[in-house]
Amino acid sequence: MTTAVKNPSQREIFGHPVGLFILFFTEMWERFSYYGMRAILVLYLVQKTTDANPGLGWSNGEALALYGWYTMLVYVASIPGGWIADKFIGQKKSVLYGGILLVAGHSILAVEQLWAFYTGLGLIVAGVGMLKPNISTMVGGLYRQGDIRRDKGFTIFYIGINVGAFLSSLIVGYVGEVHGWHYGFGLAGIGMALGLIQYLVGQKYLKHVGNFLGSSENQLDKDAMKKPLTKIEKDRVIVLFISFLLVIVFWGAFEQAGGLMNIYAKEKTNRMLMGWEIPASWFQSLNAMFIIFLGTSVAAYWAKKKLKGKVATSLYKMIIGLIIMGTGFFFMSAASSQFESQGSSAMYWLVLAYLFHTVGELCISPVALSYITKLAPLKYGSLMMGIYFAMTGFGNKLAGLLGESAEGLGEFTVFTGIALFCVIFGTLVMLFRKKLEILTHGAEDDEHE
Repeated sequence: MTTAVKNPSQREIFGHPVGLFILFFTEMWERFSYYGMRAILVLYLVQKTTDANPGLGWSNGEALALYGWYTMLVYVASIPGGWIADKFIGQKKSVLYGGILLVAGHSILAVEQLWAFYTGLGLIVAGVGMLKPNISTMVGGLYRQGDIRRDKGFTIFYIGINVGAFLSSLIVGYVGEVHGWHYGFGLAGIGMALGLIQYLVGQKYLKHVGNFLGSSENQLDKDAMKKPLTKIEKDRVIVLFISFLLVIVFWGAFEQAGGLMNIYAKEKTNRMLMGWEIPASWFQSLNAMFIIFLGTSVAAYWAKKKLKGKVATSLYKMIIGLIIMGTGFFFMSAASSQFESQGSSAMYWLVLAYLFHTVGELCISPVALSYITKLAPLKYGSLMMGIYFAMTGFGNKLAGLLGESAEGLGEFTVFTGIALFCVIFGTLVMLFRKKLEILTHGAEDDEHE
């Protein structure tokens, strides 16, 4: 009797490749650094220069404008990041170089100089552009075509993102607001350094994914990149681009969290709890906390529906996610009404809004990542992932513009308008869902356990 010993890249934990958890923790620390900085960025910009913990003293509109540009560019940079990986160095090295740029960017933000502030933002944009699309593509590469575990794997990966976001909003947010903004920025840099070290240590579990297809040992894959797209591949790309419209609308609404909803929590929400005022940045952790608790349950719900033969396609999930998330803004409408009548609004409105936003996010964001790895042609895998994140970036810019408009239109009008548009737009796309799914040519039909 002989016992087969699996290579490190074949080993599993909880029914998933060990490589998934290497990427899980790498992304967790990357998101710790990104969301930690994001949680205090707008607050730092609007804080008065004469306060004990001075900021830059910008107006809300100016701060939200920069927030919109910055968060857009962070994700738009994923297009060149994905192209560089596909064309020159592969996903594995792109993630490594992106991590190095991020450590440098977050560390420079700790310097209390305006040049350091803009330089740090620029390095973070480049770093996220190199890391974000490529690490997500690597997750898809861990699973064979038709493996139903792929969606669950992306949800587990997504939970890693939000463990980092949850911890950073509490830790970096508290340090930034209470002890100094630049201490918070520096702490985000330490988190990214930990993620980079962890990624390097776990390379033996990632030997078969993320490699450059132009290498000699991958000559067959290299030749297959040279072939033109087939009719099926072209149809699938069309569906992906149409699904990206959902992505733009979703993130244009959802990213009010770091902008308008962040300022609303600070200026118009009664944050007193048992005699203690909760830091405004802590509300950023609600979304991540809900994802940690609900992530696997939502993924299991959709997987069970799929196995029972009920409608559970990726496009269907994404549409439902947009509608649920949009509904959450009605709670912010209620908060605005309460503020107008009473002079402050209760915290539970924010909690309810973030709960609905989270459920919607779980139905659209990890699903979209998985959907791309199912439909995108192999030779354009990272590029399509980069385009997806670019659409996320355009959504972020839209979020900034919507947030700026609140100075003239008022929060109630903006929140209610977002809610109505998301629900109506989602419903319209649902009417064409079946026709669009025909163009996928059964990419999800053969999924099995």
